[in-house]
Amino acid sequence: MERALPPHAQPPNPPPSQSSRPPRRRAAAAVAAVLGLVAGGLVAVAAANAATTTAAAGAVSGGIGSNWYASAPYLMPEDNSPPDVSAVMDATGQKAFQLAFILDKGGCVPAWGGTSPIDTDTTMPAVVQTVRAKGGDVSVSIGGYGGTKLGQTCGTPEATAAGYQKVVDKYQLKAIDFDLEEPEYENTAAIRNEIGAARILQRNNPGLYISITTAGTAAGTGWFGQQMLNEAKAQGFTPDNYSIMPFDGGFNGAAAQTSALVNFNQILRTTFGWSEAEAYAHEGVSLMNGRTDVAEYFRQADFQAVLDFALAHKLARYTYWSVNRDRQCPGTVDPGLSGSCSSVVQNDWDFTRFTVRFAGATPPTTPTVSPSSPSASPTYTMPGVCKDPEWQRDTVYTAGAKVSRQGHAYRAKWWTLNEDPTAGGQWGVWERLEICAPSRPSTSPIR
Repeated sequence: MERALPPHAQPPNPPPSQSSRPPRRRAAAAVAAVLGLVAGGLVAVAAANAATTTAAAGAVSGGIGSNWYASAPYLMPEDNSPPDVSAVMDATGQKAFQLAFILDKGGCVPAWGGTSPIDTDTTMPAVVQTVRAKGGDVSVSIGGYGGTKLGQTCGTPEATAAGYQKVVDKYQLKAIDFDLEEPEYENTAAIRNEIGAARILQRNNPGLYISITTAGTAAGTGWFGQQMLNEAKAQGFTPDNYSIMPFDGGFNGAAAQTSALVNFNQILRTTFGWSEAEAYAHEGVSLMNGRTDVAEYFRQADFQAVLDFALAHKLARYTYWSVNRDRQCPGTVDPGLSGSCSSVVQNDWDFTRFTVRFAGATPPTTPTVSPSSPSASPTYTMPGVCKDPEWQRDTVYTAGAKVSRQGHAYRAKWWTLNEDPTAGGQWGVWERLEICAPSRPSTSPIR
C-alpha cells in the first residue's frame, strides 16, 4: 500500500510509472541500520542473535479473532518515526497491527523494506513480542508502492510462495496481506506469481487470514486491479477479502469513497458471480488518514462515515495507512505531507480508534476464547445473587468477561463496547447465562 497515485482505468500498455516516489509510504526507503526505539522502549539489539530473535517472535496469542486482523492498521516499526506500539494499544484497545513492508532484497530474499533480511533483522521480532505479550497479534504486509516485490524476481508462484512461507514461519503468522500495486501489478507475470503464491499459502497454512489490497478509483478499481481479479478467478483463488484504497485518485470526502466501494462491489459481483451481499462479505476498504499525497483531506468525520457504511453493508475489512501518521504534526498543524503525522487537527490515535470500533462490531469468523477464559458451563446457581459487576456502557469488555444486567448474568464472546446484553447485540456478542437477583437495588444509572 506504499503507493501514491493509483493508476486509473488504464489501457493494457500504460505509460511508465513515475520514477520518484512521494514520501507517504516509502517501502523502498533506506531503513536505519539499527533502530533502538521500538514498541515499549529501547531494545538491546547488539546482544541479540538469530536464535533469540526467532524466539522473540513467540507463539501466536490464542485469544485474537479474525475481526482484529480485519481491522489491523498499518504500522512501520522501522521508518517514519515509529510510535510506541504498547502505548497505542493501551490508549485505544487495538489488538492487531499490519507490519509493513516485506520486499525483495535481491535473489528472492524477503527483507523488511527490501534492505533488512528477516533472518537478521532484530527490530521486528521485538515489536511482535511486545504486541503478543499484551494479548494482541500482528499481520505482515508484503508489497506496497514502489520497491522490488518477490513476485517480480522469484520466477514462479512456487518460488514466490516459498519466500513468503519463510516470513510466515519466522513470525508464526496467522494473517498476511498482499499489497498489490505499483509497479508490480502492471506486470502480468508478477501478478500471476503473487496470486499463485497466495493460493499456495492458503492451501499449506490452514486458517491463514489473507487480504488482498489494491488501488482504488472512482470506478472501484482500475484496469490493473481488474486484471488482478481476473487472475485470481482463473486460478480459483478466493482470499478473505479484496480491499481497495479510495484515496490519491481525486477523491473528495467520504461520499466519494463510499461511492467507490459501491462500484467495486459491482466489479466483484460481475467478476465472480457473487450476489451483492456475498461481494460485500469479500470486500474491504483501506483508508489514509489526514492529508494524502495529492492533498486530499480525510478527517475523523470521513472515517466515521466510511465506518458507518462498512458496518451497514457488513464489509469484511476496515483499515488505514498509517499508525505512524495518527498524531497531530508539531508546530504547524499542516506542514504538508508527512509520514509521521496526519497534517490535520487531531488527538493522538484518533484514527486507530475507528479500526477498534470496527473490530468490536464485527464478529470473528471463528470466535475465540483465550485459555484463561471461564469454561462454557455456567457456574451460577439459580436464582442466587448476581456475583458479577453491573454492565457499563463505556467499559470495554473482552472475551470471557462476565457482567450482570437486569437480573441476568452474561458472558462476552469477544471484544465489545456499548452493546447492551439485554438487546442481544447486532452480532450476539453476549452469551446469556443464568437468572440471578441483584444483591440490592441499583440507584446509579447506566452510563
